Amino acid sequence: MQELRGKLVYDQIKNECLDFVGSHNGIMPALAIVRVGERAEDIAYENSVKKRFMDFGLEVKTYEFLGNVSNVDFQHAFRFINQDPEIHGILVMRPLPKQIDEEEMLGNMDPAKDLDGITRQNLAGVMMGDRDAFAPCTAQAVLEMLKGYQIEMQGKHTVIIGRSLVVGKPLAMLLLQENATVTVCHSKTENLKEICQSADILVVAVGRPQMVGSSYIREGATVIDVGINVDQDGHLVGDCNYDTISLKAGAVTPVPGGVGVVTTAVLAKHLVQAAGRQIKFTSEEETKDQYLEDAWKPGRP
Repeated sequence: MQELRGKLVYDQIKNECLDFVGSHNGIMPALAIVRVGERAEDIAYENSVKKRFMDFGLEVKTYEFLGNVSNVDFQHAFRFINQDPEIHGILVMRPLPKQIDEEEMLGNMDPAKDLDGITRQNLAGVMMGDRDAFAPCTAQAVLEMLKGYQIEMQGKHTVIIGRSLVVGKPLAMLLLQENATVTVCHSKTENLKEICQSADILVVAVGRPQMVGSSYIREGATVIDVGINVDQDGHLVGDCNYDTISLKAGAVTPVPGGVGVVTTAVLAKHLVQAAGRQIKFTSEEETKDQYLEDAWKPGRP
């Protein structure tokens, strides 16, 4: 059994980001983290992103709001953040408090800076097969894991347990782009075990600790465990029972140390891609403006 650890893919993406910074005269792509309130899990993730992005040669700017900030004040500040040309990408810690109109925030967000694929434009782009659209980072991380370990997807039956907009639905579209045959299962799916047993690749993203055991998989299958849960003893565990499936599967991601590690790296990759596009766009606009200025100077024939 091969253990698919995220560190290998994480390092690959890290090198891509460092290469970008090195080849663009030291331009440092900047991420804005927007957080409302003091939720412990938000702060922990924010600190993790800051630490990792520093190693990637990327900049992080944090924008913290009181938990009781009004919707008017939040939206005004968010528009300022969104329009700042020195910010190339935005990560909003969600869910937002009830007084904040999340749909208004999403409507104001520039899809080019939406690194976690939460705007309708990016989600629609993923569904339409637009490879320039930003997919949710966790869904993209699953694809990066499969590619990083050179696991064949074309023609393979891939079963996804979970149909959320964060993983299941966008991941299905990403896998279809790789010519996989995809089945999406959920809580109402009948004969779930039998369907999972037919999978060459099984992706589990249900948020239920150790729900999937060896009886769900066929011999030699690849199992990608997206779940991150805390068990009754306070330990981090996945949606799969690692001890049982590792005796039967051909390859398995551990929890922790699997997909979760890659998710933050994908956020960094998206930031670099966003910065590259924005820098290119700015350069093209400046060239265009200069051309028009030269072409229409007074007195020219």
